Amino acid sequence: MNNFSVRVYGLLINEQNEVLISDEKEYGMRFSKFPGGGLEFGEGLIAGLQREFIEECNLKIEVLQHYYTTDFFVKSLFHDAQLISVYYTVKNLEPINLTIKQKAFDFDGDVEPLQAFRWVSLNDLTEHDVTFPVDKHVVKLLRQQHGLS
Repeated sequence: MNNFSVRVYGLLINEQNEVLISDEKEYGMRFSKFPGGGLEFGEGLIAGLQREFIEECNLKIEVLQHYYTTDFFVKSLFHDAQLISVYYTVKNLEPINLTIKQKAFDFDGDVEPLQAFRWVSLNDLTEHDVTFPVDKHVVKLLRQQHGLS
């Protein structure tokens, strides 16, 4: 039996050329990633990403275009499955009403799951700003696309 975990993420870049990063603590583990998450059974990629942004960011988005799909093997950290991650560029359809933090893992409270958001300038973005292997690869792609490699 083949087990796959399909995840979908949005690259939200603001007018200051900063990308939105989500810092989270769940299952006793701290991690930083792009907003998004697991696809639910019966759900399409775009609908799943729109749902994730509403759940995580209380934000309606428009999915602009496909950016990247995992093209190398990654085992899921959370399940006995192969991970497939799909990334899209997105834009907000309404004002962003999030508490934006200046440093990573600056959570309000201590009851898991915890989540905090921060903007990271594409000029300053490095692989160290995210936790997971596919996100690190996407950071490399973003930097190359913006002439920052």
